[in-house]
Amino acid sequence: MKKTYGKIFLRRGLMFGGFGPMILGLIYLALDNQYTDFAPTGSEIFLGILSTYLLAFVQAGASVFNQITEWPTMKSLLYHFLTLYCSYTVCYLVNAWLEFQVEVIAIFTAVFTGIYLIIWGIVYFSVKSASKKMNKKLKEKTQE
Repeated sequence: MKKTYGKIFLRRGLMFGGFGPMILGLIYLALDNQYTDFAPTGSEIFLGILSTYLLAFVQAGASVFNQITEWPTMKSLLYHFLTLYCSYTVCYLVNAWLEFQVEVIAIFTAVFTGIYLIIWGIVYFSVKSASKKMNKKLKEKTQE
């Protein structure tokens, strides 16, 4: 049975989308404990819940780009990066967690890109190392 990448994206998004609002709740709890006058409005809470759900949905679904074997690695990386970058940027701007200023967005872009590349590098080299170990074990077993 052939699965489409769109269905995989949707299934993953639906499975993990709820984590966004849970994280938002923890952030609001921490802010409430830190600031005595912290009181988000109902609109801010609703917008935060909706946007973080969509953010988590897209983030979970975007992992499908790394599984499209017909695509070169750089194309998968670019689609994954752009999907995450756009969804985070829109979420942060809509919630006013980032100011809509060129300098602020430029700093956010630089930090996001740096962190993304560090995490991608860690995952890439971890998978590469695990693959080498597995291939070595397979080679040893075939020589027995």
